[in-house]
Amino acid sequence: MPQSTLKAALWMMGSLTAILMMAISGREASRELNVFQIMEMRSLIGLAMLYPLVRSSGGVRAMKTSRIWQHLGRNAAHYAGQFAWLQALSMIPLAQVIAIEFTTPAWTALMAVAFLGERLNIWRILTIILGIIGVVIIVRPGIGSVETGQLIVLGAAFTFGISFTMVKSLTRTDSVVKIIFWMLIIQSAIGFLPALHVWQWPSLHVLPWVVIIAFTGTFSHFCMAKALQYADATVVIPMDFLRVPLMAVLGWLIYAERVDMFTALGAVLILCGNLLNLKNRTSVRNKDAVSLAQS
Repeated sequence: MPQSTLKAALWMMGSLTAILMMAISGREASRELNVFQIMEMRSLIGLAMLYPLVRSSGGVRAMKTSRIWQHLGRNAAHYAGQFAWLQALSMIPLAQVIAIEFTTPAWTALMAVAFLGERLNIWRILTIILGIIGVVIIVRPGIGSVETGQLIVLGAAFTFGISFTMVKSLTRTDSVVKIIFWMLIIQSAIGFLPALHVWQWPSLHVLPWVVIIAFTGTFSHFCMAKALQYADATVVIPMDFLRVPLMAVLGWLIYAERVDMFTALGAVLILCGNLLNLKNRTSVRNKDAVSLAQS
């Protein structure tokens, strides 16, 4: 598929919106339901929501894959990361969850270079460094004790890095719908017994939140996978840094979680890193086009 930074950015906007909505819904749902149950309901409802796309792509038979072990590995990593992420939503402020999670791009970039053969040039390195510095400024580790929720999110970030790298690899042979289909099937199987053990029927109050989690959890991955089809992981994932300032704003508006000058400074650094990366990407392509025209 032809590479396009603009298309990758548009798909990432959809992914960002979905993940922000999922964070709010996850916090609300976890007030009543166990995380194992939330994740199982998310997978089952998400599978029903995905069916129209499966049908338009040739039906269940067309979902056959020759890379089932890669799907299993990717989804085992992602299930662990998603469980930790949802668990942390009820333990620490939203902005901290998202900020600490953003050690993920560093893991992803390194894994993409090591296992996918992608190049890590100076601009991409600078993007990651600025993003990490921005995150550190927001979280400010070393001022006070590190909370358990912060360590849980750090673990989630590492497993997300594995998951994102494997998604990029899978997009080379499998369609986005197929990747999401197997995600929902495999994660439903992984979580079935733990969810059954803690199962309770959700109230009418919490059920809409679970439905939102199912929708956003499913289609955030659809958007992410589409973005990865149009650009390298080391280009796509740094765009995700925008979740930090956006989540900080949502935490302030909805839960009165304070947004201070450190959050603002960190957000500026993150945004600058993304703009540098996108500007360089466009500049390189323009030079390549000129060289091709002159040859």
